[in-house]
Amino acid sequence: STFVTNHSAALLFHFVVRLRFAHLRVTAKKSHSANRQSLNSLVCNTQILNMCCWKGVFGCPLIIDVSSLPLSVEEPMSLGAEDDREERPALVPSLFPLIPPTLYFSTASEKVELLPAEQRRLLKWKMSTVTPNVVKHTIARSHFKVTKKSHDWLGCWGHHMKSPGFKAIGEHQKLNHFPGTFQIGRKDRLWRNLSKMQARFGKQEFSFFPRTFVLPQDIKLLRKAWEDSGSRQKWIIKPPASARGIGIQVIHKWSQMPRKRPLLVQKYLHKPYLISGNKFDLRIYVYVTSYDPLRIYIFSDGLVRFASCKALKALWQYLGARGVNTTLIWEKIKDIVIKTIIASEPYVNSLLKMNLKTPYSCHELFGFDIMLDEKLKPWILEVNISPSLHSNTALDVSIKGQMIRDLLNLAGFRIPQKEDVIAPCSSASSSTSSLCGGNRERTKPDLSADEKVKRAFYLTQRYADQDFLSTVLDVLTPEDVRLLAESEDELTRLGQFERIFPSPSSSRYLRFFECSRYLNILLDQWEQKHWNNRTKGISLLTSLCQKGVHLGTSDPAHMVRNCGKRTSVYPKKFKFV
Repeated sequence: STFVTNHSAALLFHFVVRLRFAHLRVTAKKSHSANRQSLNSLVCNTQILNMCCWKGVFGCPLIIDVSSLPLSVEEPMSLGAEDDREERPALVPSLFPLIPPTLYFSTASEKVELLPAEQRRLLKWKMSTVTPNVVKHTIARSHFKVTKKSHDWLGCWGHHMKSPGFKAIGEHQKLNHFPGTFQIGRKDRLWRNLSKMQARFGKQEFSFFPRTFVLPQDIKLLRKAWEDSGSRQKWIIKPPASARGIGIQVIHKWSQMPRKRPLLVQKYLHKPYLISGNKFDLRIYVYVTSYDPLRIYIFSDGLVRFASCKALKALWQYLGARGVNTTLIWEKIKDIVIKTIIASEPYVNSLLKMNLKTPYSCHELFGFDIMLDEKLKPWILEVNISPSLHSNTALDVSIKGQMIRDLLNLAGFRIPQKEDVIAPCSSASSSTSSLCGGNRERTKPDLSADEKVKRAFYLTQRYADQDFLSTVLDVLTPEDVRLLAESEDELTRLGQFERIFPSPSSSRYLRFFECSRYLNILLDQWEQKHWNNRTKGISLLTSLCQKGVHLGTSDPAHMVRNCGKRTSVYPKKFKFV
């Protein structure tokens, strides 16, 4: 084939792509399988062309805007009888004995085996008006059925709701939100919380957000900053709770400032990093499986948003080809993500304890919007607690489809016991969400007295050093074993996610928490001890689970008050009560 060497040839290829997509739309009904194969080939070729553009083959980085093509691209819900995709088991076994398996979710290139009818009847998904198609397609491949009933679903991808509504969620159910995450999802709360962290820990640690004012309360401070900045400074104004860019304006005159409504006002980043004179921002997907202990994952790919959507990995290739240390940029982005999630942590955990029966019931995907300045320093623009997952392009399907598949596998959906799927109460409270009918008393098992003693001991030490904290692993209680096994199992289901907290180097972040959490200490010490030899840690947990320690035990070796190691672990002055 002839090498494409100029702009005109690229435009010609763009025209051919449009014709090919139109042809696919005409023939789409004839063969799902053949259409999918052709579409995948075309997407691949289009992405290769875009990569060439990034690398300067055309002399300037022309990006083909696939979103302008006349076809809305979605994964098929089902395929014909000639389907020859690889079949995968419906359940993912745990690494450890006596721990139940989790459900497997696939991409469009795989199919999932059918479970026995009795188990399959329990696979029900509560549909919402905001459930994106990419989620619908993924759960359909794992044979979930949509339910309109309010009590017997296992999963739901829906709206965020007020905190009391979470009381209605059953122990076997998972919703894609935590209560309280609006503390970073609302623009005004995000800046308030990050500003509070900056005041406490200094600008050296928290200098990744532009100077921000919340009106009307900050009007006098804004006026002074405005006058000090001079007439050339631009400011960006945003409604505090809007999404998808609605209501955002850039102004440079005080007379342009709206006065009669709440606003967020930020210094405009007037020297962003440009590609061919164009500004862009990054959409980074962040997934939290648990807030206590805190476990944060970041997806390896994302979207670079110019006038249209491109792949994050293409940007890294573009920058890397120009000698930019993209690894350093990525590490700075991870740092921003961890600190921002920690800023929401005290609010979320407080509401979780008040409103949830079990931590299993919540997980959440965040969309972090990041901009790079001319020195390639990343700045946070906002955090979306319901990031758009609509798939209007083949590239969207490729990235978001893989991401949602990996996310649902990480979530660890379990098949409940039939008796756990309870019937709804006859009189549901009007103050709770319609997701479930009625409320039940919290049935989350209480910690044993022995486990409470251990946790209290580690949380009451004011000047704990590494040597002391490492002793948290000397006597593993049943709940310790259960949480560590759960954490290790998650690491086997990562897909293209990377866990960034806890990690071998995340100890430094523990000081940013408003209050210490025992389980964060436990997982941090586990990572430090076993990150470079996970086999040893897994072997230890396997032997303990084989004995059923995670289910509860009276073995003195797992009770701090009776353990023979007590004198070396706990000072005699500490009273066990």
